[in-house]
Amino acid sequence: MRQEKDEFEGFLRDEIVLILLLGAGLALFLTKPGLRGTYDLPQLRLMLITLYAVGGGLVALLSASRFNAEGRRFDLLLYAGFLMTSLSWVVFSIAPQVAGFEEDRAEIWTELTGVLAGWAVIALAPYVRGRIEARRRALIEVPGGVVLTLALLWAIAGAARGALPEVHIRHGQEPPLLTATLALLALVDLAAVIGFSNRFRTRNEDLDRWLALGATLMLFAAIHFVFTPPAATTFVSQGDFLRLLAYVVLVVGVWRAIRSSDLRRAVAEERARVAREIHDGLAQYLFAVTTHVSMLENGSDREETLPRLKEAALSAQQEARFAVLALSSAAGSAPFDAALRRYVDFLTTDGELDVELEIDSSMTLAPDEQIEIFRIVQESLANARKHAGARSARVTIAQRGTERVVSIRDDGTGFDLRRNGNGAGQGLKNMRARATTIGGAFSLASAPGHGTALEVVLRA
Repeated sequence: MRQEKDEFEGFLRDEIVLILLLGAGLALFLTKPGLRGTYDLPQLRLMLITLYAVGGGLVALLSASRFNAEGRRFDLLLYAGFLMTSLSWVVFSIAPQVAGFEEDRAEIWTELTGVLAGWAVIALAPYVRGRIEARRRALIEVPGGVVLTLALLWAIAGAARGALPEVHIRHGQEPPLLTATLALLALVDLAAVIGFSNRFRTRNEDLDRWLALGATLMLFAAIHFVFTPPAATTFVSQGDFLRLLAYVVLVVGVWRAIRSSDLRRAVAEERARVAREIHDGLAQYLFAVTTHVSMLENGSDREETLPRLKEAALSAQQEARFAVLALSSAAGSAPFDAALRRYVDFLTTDGELDVELEIDSSMTLAPDEQIEIFRIVQESLANARKHAGARSARVTIAQRGTERVVSIRDDGTGFDLRRNGNGAGQGLKNMRARATTIGGAFSLASAPGHGTALEVVLRA
């Protein structure tokens, strides 16, 4: 709780500094009329609007990706809102200019109201809760709803074309309807700032911090537009550059949130996988220990039962120690190579098997790959020690050209692949399945008296 409070206080300081800087800039423009003019730069204006559309589209796609993974209504509204703003610019501003059509007041007002409606949906997002089960259906329905909304706005603007003011204006002669619409956009942006800031305070999600900062920039861009409205679609003003900066902040923030969400999900999946491994492995050994203790209590032969009890207890201890190492690696609290080296040290303590471990520190392994490789190495070394009678083994995890390769070789007795169906023992089947799980290519080479060589080539 203390850490979350400190993070919010840090965000609040950043937000206050940003508002003070933007407010000072706005005051300068208001007190210096010569600085708050608009400039007839059609090519620059077209480029800026294109960047708005691209930025909004990227945020919409990233939000859709988050929604598809987590199903939260919050992400669905972000997806719908940013999609609406982007389509408004593409359909009613970029496309007509590229096609060489003259400005039409119905299209200009549809673009403006479409952006306003899109930001109204975005501002609503921090106030909603819950999840949606039919994710794919919702992802498909949103674009249809956005298109219908824009078509309705266009139809209304077309029907009211005669009553709508032209957006060819001079400073000091702004139509009241235009000023009111831009002021309403500023109020919507203010609601978004408050909503995302409060959501960050209560949930401490990094995405809300970035959305609040982006909405703050949008708010001051809208305020600039109130005082320096766009004189037709070929003109640019200071608000246009603030809006562009806002989209940069929003894209960076949502992208960071996607990566963070993927990492948290991957870690959670690996923890769940290790939990299953504990259940499937450790539970069996503990059951064996309990069984042998019961046999001793019932008067079974001590000389026959005690060695089995000791073996089961040692196996359970080994399994428990591996689980701790695997969990620490999956949680990111212990580097993979350090955890694997500790496991090998534990395995070779009694001197029955000498293991040479080589890990390329420059090679990156995903969390799911770390867990499965850990298990493959464990299974392979256990086979070499218990079944093949090996005295030494070599484990190499390194880059080979453009490939990432895991290689395990031992000097054990080996076996005939033709007679054993490519090594169809349960342990080898498990290793093959684990390699497949992480998209790796599994290969095995062995011959009687010549040891065994196992190799996994990981996905690119």
